[in-house]
Amino acid sequence: MRLDKYLKVSRLIKRRTVANDACDAGRVLINGKVAKAGANVKVGDVIEIQFGSSTVRAEVTSVADHAKKEEASDMYRLL
Repeated sequence: MRLDKYLKVSRLIKRRTVANDACDAGRVLINGKVAKAGANVKVGDVIEIQFGSSTVRAEVTSVADHAKKEEASDMYRLL
């Protein structure tokens, strides 16, 4: 699954366009490397998102095309 879509479906970022912009700005890392919006996300990857002065680290636990609001937090584990 594309990184920008995963960030939106998992609700780590609310909108796909915002996720795309964050990737273009170099604020999203997968396994310690800067990732583009089209990068492939798989189970076990560690995603790091920089929001201003704070950073969110999450490990991908599942990948799904659609997720309800209640199920979205089950797609990752915060580190």
